[in-house]
Amino acid sequence: MTFRATPEPPSRHRPRRRHDLVAWWSRRQGHAPPDTSPPPAADAHTGPAAGAPETTAPEATTLWRMRTTVRDEPGALAALCAALAGHRVDILALQTHPLTDGTVDEFLLRAPETLPSGGLADAAAAAAGGRDTWTERADTHDLVDAPTRALTLATRTALDTAELPLALRQLFGRCTIHSVPAKSLSGRSLDSTPPAEGILEETVMRLRDPSGGAIVIERPYLPFTPTEFARARALVELDARLGPRIPHDGDVLTLPEGNAITVRRADTGDLDAAREMHTRCSAATLGLRYHGPVGDADRYLTHLLSPRFGRTLAAYTASGRLVALGHLLWDGDETEVALIVEDEWQRRGVGGELLRRLVAMAAETGCESVYAVTQSANTGMVAAMRALELPLDYQIEQGTLVLSARLDPAPAPEPVLPLPLPAPPHSR
Repeated sequence: MTFRATPEPPSRHRPRRRHDLVAWWSRRQGHAPPDTSPPPAADAHTGPAAGAPETTAPEATTLWRMRTTVRDEPGALAALCAALAGHRVDILALQTHPLTDGTVDEFLLRAPETLPSGGLADAAAAAAGGRDTWTERADTHDLVDAPTRALTLATRTALDTAELPLALRQLFGRCTIHSVPAKSLSGRSLDSTPPAEGILEETVMRLRDPSGGAIVIERPYLPFTPTEFARARALVELDARLGPRIPHDGDVLTLPEGNAITVRRADTGDLDAAREMHTRCSAATLGLRYHGPVGDADRYLTHLLSPRFGRTLAAYTASGRLVALGHLLWDGDETEVALIVEDEWQRRGVGGELLRRLVAMAAETGCESVYAVTQSANTGMVAAMRALELPLDYQIEQGTLVLSARLDPAPAPEPVLPLPLPAPPHSR
């Protein structure tokens, strides 16, 4: 996932960023209507009747997403569709984005596997003067039609304020989301709040974050259109109207030794309980979690508990005492997991339970891997990561250990196939 939570703790309090230590994990179907005509009669001596069609295997195809800017004039779209049909390209879905000097047409296409992406761009340019054409391989996730996708993302955003950055990411594809608070961890104003109507600058959108500060969306490889800007603003406005909200339903778990704990989502409403837990933690525990002076630990809690920068799970005892926190943090192009367990409750399986749930959340949001930054002496965190039974990568530098786990992707929902589009004459 591509998110960034800023500002970052001072460099002396945290190790260098993971991409300085770890390399990122690197990352068909024909169709034709059935022939319902009866087969020609076969002769017992000569074989199939004259003129009988030969049976051929279906042509291998590839899904593509294509976006091109065409002239805003009658017949331009029909000419483009006809040109694509001439290359045996099937149009599965189409969206239009009006501009002042043309129209951006965005297609989901099924093309012969032998047709390169350059052939799509050439067809667009020759038929309708298509310019600024962009193509990218698609997959079955793209078969969900645009209205269904938008409604699903709006529903998720309405139920959980932490879903807004994830919804924006899924709405616009490969992009970087920066959540910039209005103030730094030290309380200094960052002057980052954009105007209420937001700002659109080609490949960058700046929107006012309902929780304060700004949400900055960057997509360097493909400029945003005014239509996309309006969609982003609608999601942010929905979030602002509903106010802070996260699901607080918890699960009651019985630990191996018989104690019951409740695991639930946490936010800034748990700030006081988290500070009290800090006072009960030893200096060694705080040092292993925050990698810096113990006195600075409380400064990070407001940031860590904010749903805008990730998700937090809390473990409470039956008496209402907070004994552990687990964080899933959007960190640029990567996702960090972090744990702190009160000394008295360590080695009881609490941290492992939180970690398993955080990793499941990461997989549901499409993350390919998660990482934890700790020290080699933190045997509890190392054991919890190993217990995930996922492929692990270990890297250590100057006493800082980075453990990266590659995730099994969560099962994708069944795609909702788009309704057939009315085709211009002779376009298919």
